[in-house]
Amino acid sequence: MGALPTYSPMLAQLGPLPPPGEDAAWGHEMKWDGVRALAYVQDAALRLISRSGKEITVAYPELYPLAGAVSGYDVVLDGEIVAFDEAGRPSFSALQPRMHQRREERVRKLAQAIPVTFMLFDVLHVGTKPVIQLPYLRRRELLEDLVRPGARWQVPAWFHDDGAHAMRLSRQLGMEGIVAKRLESPYRPGRRTPEWVKVKNFRAQEVVIGGWTTGRGRRSATMGSLLVGVYEAGRLVYAGNVGTGFTEETLRELGELLAPLERPTGPFDDTVPREQARGAHWVDPVLVGEVQYAEWTHDRRLRHPSWRGLRDDKAPAEVVREEEPPQLAG
Repeated sequence: MGALPTYSPMLAQLGPLPPPGEDAAWGHEMKWDGVRALAYVQDAALRLISRSGKEITVAYPELYPLAGAVSGYDVVLDGEIVAFDEAGRPSFSALQPRMHQRREERVRKLAQAIPVTFMLFDVLHVGTKPVIQLPYLRRRELLEDLVRPGARWQVPAWFHDDGAHAMRLSRQLGMEGIVAKRLESPYRPGRRTPEWVKVKNFRAQEVVIGGWTTGRGRRSATMGSLLVGVYEAGRLVYAGNVGTGFTEETLRELGELLAPLERPTGPFDDTVPREQARGAHWVDPVLVGEVQYAEWTHDRRLRHPSWRGLRDDKAPAEVVREEEPPQLAG
């Protein structure tokens, strides 16, 4: 049998809930705060590929048995790899140590200390046939029939209608939000379309790290803030500085990652304000992170951004400003 085709994940647009009068045309899923991955199962072996196309299989050995839980078929599945905090809620910060580790001995220890769960929500290929042309509703039925639940993976519940109820439940559970999906939508690899809408309980933005400033006081030996940007029309533009949300361990890891990336000039295609540029350590813009923030200011800067963590599942060129405000809790 030939190799399975290579797919890219379908992406959701940021937006509000579909109107209540259209609920019957939509399904609603919880939005899992983790790392997107496609699972390729062939000849009873598993490969995990990130959204950016990186091979990440070695990082998650507890997911290997998934290869024996797909009814004997070669398949391509879509889902989110998540870690849970002590309260049982998906935690992006808890997942951070797992995302970047590839050393097998360290990975084995982390898998015991911080096990992950693969939340599977779509199927793209079964046997020798693609199923991306099938409507979402049919693919969900196929997925539920195909995958036998395991200790470290599951096909989570979804809601056929009543998006407002799904949204309330996501807030009660401490979730990031929901994703609304048109029941008749095919799977469109690599495309971001209004057929999938992500509705968030808080504002989050992916950013590209372009530099850092030296800290003060107790952080004088490490960094004070990160200088970050987003892409607009192919240009990396400055979006602000992030100085909160870091643990001591995070600061240490960021310092180790950024040190070999230093460069003499800034990577941004616009002007960085003098107070941030003064004494800045510039770096090649290859690392992607995520921040939580209050709003975008009139001069297109992030207001009150707080660091959430690195995202090695995203390529820098994918990082663009998410303009449409999400429907926030309240």
